[in-house]
Amino acid sequence: MKHFWKGAFLLLLIVVLAACGSKEASNKGMKLVDDGKFTYASSGEFNPFSVTNKDGTMSGFDIEVGEAVAKELGLEPVQHKFKFGGIVEGVKSGRFDAAVASHTITDERLEAVNFSVPYYFSGPQIYVRPDSSVETLEDLKGLEVAVAKGTTYTAEAEKATNNIKFYDSDVVALEALSKGKHDAVITDFVTGKEAIGAGMNIVGKELLGRSEQAIAVAKENTELLEKINKALEKLHENGTLTEISKKYIGEDITVVPEQK
Repeated sequence: MKHFWKGAFLLLLIVVLAACGSKEASNKGMKLVDDGKFTYASSGEFNPFSVTNKDGTMSGFDIEVGEAVAKELGLEPVQHKFKFGGIVEGVKSGRFDAAVASHTITDERLEAVNFSVPYYFSGPQIYVRPDSSVETLEDLKGLEVAVAKGTTYTAEAEKATNNIKFYDSDVVALEALSKGKHDAVITDFVTGKEAIGAGMNIVGKELLGRSEQAIAVAKENTELLEKINKALEKLHENGTLTEISKKYIGEDITVVPEQK
């Protein structure tokens, strides 16, 4: 009987080790929330990058980039809608494998996560109502400016005023501006352009610079980051990112602006 239990224990150990080895092999060294899946987060509130459909799923530029990256990794894409302000922490804590959510690379965020190579280039812009006299950041001194929570646009607004109002979504902030609230909104120039195209009563003013948007990955998940970088490089080279960009943006924002 002793030999029987000893043999049974060894068999169980072999099965467990084989299962672990199989999972590691299928993940190819990547640390994933779920085996065989690429779980990525986006806000679903940042048109045209991520919008929430009637069925609760998300679509948009970021979402298709996430799906394309997952395909290159040989993984099933799994999207998660999450408030923008908490996405980086969700990646850091292991709730998501990555964030494909139009995050600008900043020193502050780099303290919490690592970033891939950029998958598109953008920049903040001031938006006001047509009857506003505001033209530049200097003109916003002391005025009420709205931004989305957790975005880099807060830092831009703080250069001009302490009177800052926060929204969960850039689009909601622009809607409020269009309806007569606040003096201005600072957001991504593409989002502002889309809002104008959708009929919002706003106009764009000073462009406040350029930024690099990238995929966020947990610090310790170096293998996943390396594979995402290779995937993005391939998607750049074969024109997939350009195709996705033109589909949602109407132009190619996936190359360095000077190269356009």
